[in-house]
Parts: sequence; structure tokens; C-alpha cells
Amino acid sequence: MASEPQGSQWKTLDKDLNRISQVELAATYVARPLVGPGIALAFIVVAGAVAAVFFGHQPSSFVVIAAAAFGAYMAVNIGANDVANNMGPAVGANALTMGGAIVIAALCESAGALLAGGDVVSTISKGIIDPASVADTRIFIWAMMAALISSALWVNLATWVGAPVSTTHSVVGGVMGAGIAAAGFGVVNWSSMSLIAASWVISPVLGGTVAAMFLAFIKARIIYQDDKIAAARTWVPVLVGIMAGVFAAYLALKGLKKIISIDMPMALIIGLVVGLVTYAISAPLIRKKSEGMENRNRSVKILFGLPLVLSAALLSFAHGANDVANAVGPLAAIVHATEFGGFEDKVSIPTWVMIIGAFGISFGLFLFGPKLIRMVGSQITKLNPMRAYCVALSAAITVIVASWLGLPVSSTHIAVGGVFGVGFYREWHMERRLRLIGGQTSEVKRIAKEERRRRKLVRRSHFMTIVAAWVITVPAAALLSALVFWVLNTLVS
Repeated sequence: MASEPQGSQWKTLDKDLNRISQVELAATYVARPLVGPGIALAFIVVAGAVAAVFFGHQPSSFVVIAAAAFGAYMAVNIGANDVANNMGPAVGANALTMGGAIVIAALCESAGALLAGGDVVSTISKGIIDPASVADTRIFIWAMMAALISSALWVNLATWVGAPVSTTHSVVGGVMGAGIAAAGFGVVNWSSMSLIAASWVISPVLGGTVAAMFLAFIKARIIYQDDKIAAARTWVPVLVGIMAGVFAAYLALKGLKKIISIDMPMALIIGLVVGLVTYAISAPLIRKKSEGMENRNRSVKILFGLPLVLSAALLSFAHGANDVANAVGPLAAIVHATEFGGFEDKVSIPTWVMIIGAFGISFGLFLFGPKLIRMVGSQITKLNPMRAYCVALSAAITVIVASWLGLPVSSTHIAVGGVFGVGFYREWHMERRLRLIGGQTSEVKRIAKEERRRRKLVRRSHFMTIVAAWVITVPAAALLSALVFWVLNTLVS
């Protein structure tokens, strides 16, 4: 029998190798989406193992181990969702790359949580329920577990649909729902809940208004001046000084309570001093950097680049110092109740719990954060360094004002509200320009309308999705928490 030609054998071998390579490519493509969840699952298992090291000798250690795992799950979701509000504007304005933003946010969030994170947290999340109404320690533990699980699941769902939501509100809803399931509607402090509901409107409106006001100021004092560079030399150091002063007051008031207690007047004095010193330092630096720049808007945007990066980093530090404690509050409550056989209105957060929160945020940001960063930074409205700087400055100022007035606000709602405020101001400003050229030729009006159509202003679909997610966060987390509590109580009873 004649043997098959040598060339035919090589062709057959090439076809087989090509099929194998296609199978390998397909396997890689299928497995790629599973890498992130796999790493997150490994971190959750490690968190449970850490809890086992500290509580493995106690009879009820299983409860703490499970709570630590769900606390790690919650922290991962905070990193995937909440941190985007701080870094999104800087990435959308091209002041930071996605990788740079993730690294800076991870470092600053972790530093804020570990260095300035609250050492005491209210176990019932700002007085939402009366712990005395839940007399049984076992019931209290399952209520906190249900709040932890439900808030984490809700934030996970919101991240999946691309909606930045408040993790604090998610925890509040979870605690409320579990409390109602455990002891009835009378256990809820409805006056506190009404203030939280009011913050759904107060937070974004304040944030958007302040951001729009700063953008209008920049346009009037810098962009529309004949000599933009000279105007920038005058006003950019002032804006940088305001930013530094506001953040100094904010961190003194909120982030340093672990070291020393500072009241509002002292925090404002600290902010004023830091702001003046920053102005004195930044004025010659801005002047030197602006030398030789063209009299164009692009040159002005460059001057806002570095201050924007610093403001984003400070926002992340402040977020880590405050919101992380709220997120791990139910976990701290479970640890305290398990260790001491009872519960108190306020408990200390163990260091290992804060470490789980800090590392969980970093993992969530690395693995799942880019989706929400892109949403906040570029998909709601088009941002540049000046607009993004207004958003960051608005977030810090609004939190300070709200703290002074005693208003419960959400940092998530403020930051995203600032993005909306900038976008809606741009729409209003564009309409105003069109009205001013109403008497011009049809060709000029046609060009203006084409410019309005071409520009990305506020995308209504994203606006409606985010607002809907904000409105239903507390009731959705509450319903989910009540269901989880019923399941847990049924299984262990």
C-alpha cells in the first residue's frame, strides 16, 4: 500500500495543532471572567481563617468565622462600588490612568481605615433600632448577620447593574429589616429613618449645587477672561488653598478622632491655617508651571491636573477613615456579642476586623472597581480636570456643611450628585448660549445646535438608573435582610 505523502501528513498535523490552540483560546476566554470572583472567594476564605485563629477556641467560633467571611464579602463590594465615587472623576478627566487610580485609591483607602478609622462604632447603625428591644443575644447576633449579608448582596447587585449606591444606607436598611423581623415595627427609630430618607434628596442636591457653583466661578473668572493664564495664576492657588483647607478641616473633624477629639470651631481654625499655608506654597508653583503656556483652555486644564489627583487621594483617605467603620459595624457587633455574651450601643472594632475591611476594599477595587469608575467618570457626563476638581471640592465642602448642620448625608450621593450638578450646569449654560445667539444667522445657530448634539451632557438613562437605585436601597436591603434573618432563625432554632 502506498504511504501518504509527507506534505499531507504535515497539513493534518497543522490542522490538529490549530484545533488544540483554538480550544486553549476558548478555555482562556471562558475562564477569564472567573479570575476575579476566584480571587475574591480566596480572600473571603482567608478572612474566615483569620477569625478562626482568634476565636477557634470558643464554642461559638463558627458564628464569628461566618461573620468574618461575610464581612470580607461586604468589604470587597465596597471596594467595587463605593470607591469609584472618589476616583471616577479623576479618571474621566484623564488626570489619572485606571491603573494609577486603583493603586492610589487602594493605598489611601487602606491607610484611612487603619490609621484614622473609627475605633468605636454604633452597632445599631446610628440608632436605627433599639437594642434593648432585642433582648436575646442570639437573636441580636442573627439580626446583625442578616444585616451584613443583605447589605453586601444589595451592593453586589447594584455594582452588577452599574449603579453607585450608598453602602451606609445599605447597612441601615439591613439593620432596619432585621430589627423589624426580630422584634416588630416598634423597634425602629422612625425619626432617624425619616432623616435618612431626607438625605436621599439633601445629599445629591447639595453636592450638585456646590459643584455647579464652583464650575460657574471657574468659567467666569478664568475660562472667559481675555488672559486665561494670568487669571489662572490668580485663582488656581486660591482654589487649591480652599481644597486643602476643607480637607484639613474634614480630616481633623472626622479622621483624627482615634487620636484626639476635635470640635467644629477648632477644625475650622485648622482648615484656615492649612488653606493659607497651601495658598502661599502653591502660588509660586502655579506661576512657574504656567510660564510659556498658550492662552488656551487646554493650558488651564493642565494646571488643575495635580490638585485633582491630590483631592481624589484625600477623598479616598477620608472615605476609608469613615465609611469602612460603618460597613464592618455589624461584624464588630457580632464579635463583641459572641465574646462577652451581650451587646452594647457602642463597641470597639478589633484591629483584625479593620484589617479585613481595609484589605477587602483594596481587593474589590482591583478586581471589580473599573466598571463603576468608568460609569462615574465618563458615562454620566463628560469631565475634564476643572469639572472633576469641582466635584471633588464639592464632596468635601458638602460633608463639612452637613456635619455642622447635623444632616445625615451619603458621601456616595454627594459625589455622584456633584457629577450630575456639573453636567446639568453644562446643559443650562449651553441653552443659555443658544438663546444669546438667537438673532444670529441660521448658519451660526445650526453650528451651535450641532455642537450641543455632539457634546456628551447628562445621559438620562444613567441618571434614572442611579436615582432609582438610590430610592430603593434602604427598602430593598430591609426586605432582603428580613428574609435572610427568617432563614437563619429558622435553620438554627
